[in-house]
Amino acid sequence: MHKKILMMFCALSCLLVPMAVEAAGPVMAVNDFTNNVTGVYWWHSGVGRDLAGMLTNELAGTNAFQMVERAKLGAILDEQDLGASGRVTPATAAKIGKMIGAQYLVTGTVTAFEETGKDSAGVGFRGIRVGGKKKETYLAVDLRVIDSTTGVVAFTRTVEARSSAKGISLGLYRGGFGGNLDKEKKTPAGKAIRAMVVEAADYLECAMVSKGSCLAEYEAKERKRRDGLKDSIKLD
Repeated sequence: MHKKILMMFCALSCLLVPMAVEAAGPVMAVNDFTNNVTGVYWWHSGVGRDLAGMLTNELAGTNAFQMVERAKLGAILDEQDLGASGRVTPATAAKIGKMIGAQYLVTGTVTAFEETGKDSAGVGFRGIRVGGKKKETYLAVDLRVIDSTTGVVAFTRTVEARSSAKGISLGLYRGGFGGNLDKEKKTPAGKAIRAMVVEAADYLECAMVSKGSCLAEYEAKERKRRDGLKDSIKLD
């Protein structure tokens, strides 16, 4: 009787472990973003790391992924080394060999950035000036998800975002906006960056986890983007 119960328990465990891993979602890490475009005035040292942190926060906020912290990896390793040194109690020491490796690496490259319009004087009334900014911003980022075991590009998408001084249509943004990009928080460029991060996270959640009717929506967006690109190219 006990042997039968033990066999049933083992079989159930074999079923539950994969289900638990799957339920937790893919294990992801986001590399620092890169920039292939000249004249991006807000791009300078540290911005690629800031964008990676923003996307990491957004992906973690979906509760669809397990995010591996890469930016703070040095601090984590130092803590593990401290635990192994014997200078802290074994019960509270960080354990070596327990870190989870990322199944997928996410990369992002800025491939287009345009601003149209200009600043104007705005409207003044009793010393208070309102408006004056008529800039519109377009931002495109090439997103890739790479299988860390095989090196194969598992998912790819060009994420586009547009904004203006009047604002954008933006869903829930879960991350912070600071660091090297803090001064762009309320600018059209900053709004486009936030929209790009949200769109990238929503696409990855759809393509890698939900895999439902939302895929048709993203395929329609991709066809529209490609058609627009073809229309803008003039062939001799």
